[in-house]
Amino acid sequence: PLPEAQLDRFLLEVDVPYPSLEAERRMLFATTGADEGEAERVLTATELMNAQRLTRLIPVGEQVADAILKVVRAARPGPDADEFVNANVAWGPSPRASQALMLGARARALLQGRLSPSVEDVAAILNPVFRHRMALNFTARADGHTIDSTIARFASLLG
Repeated sequence: PLPEAQLDRFLLEVDVPYPSLEAERRMLFATTGADEGEAERVLTATELMNAQRLTRLIPVGEQVADAILKVVRAARPGPDADEFVNANVAWGPSPRASQALMLGARARALLQGRLSPSVEDVAAILNPVFRHRMALNFTARADGHTIDSTIARFASLLG
């Protein structure tokens, strides 16, 4: 595995489950035969860059920014953390997590046809933003806590 500092550079960690039996069967035959499939272009490079620029231009309200800062800071052990965090979290999300939540919330709003992100957008992307940016200590894992259940605990702070 990569060190924490390198993991932190990835915007999201998306959990991709194993395919169903039928999907894997289709993959097996589609990728091992002589017939090569054609990739279908859905965006030009210019369209992709424009979408990236547009995402950064979407305004974010103070309520959303405050929610991002609240949830990121709540997940970090330290003198201001609650007892659960100090007892169970080995290391928490860095400022890059705040940046990833801001960009991800903007992108989600845009993909859903909205011109401004909501706190619900932040909650929806919290797990893929946090899962590789924090770790539980041995005690937490021995007590049955998982990274996903811990992140869900932080998501509850978002309402």
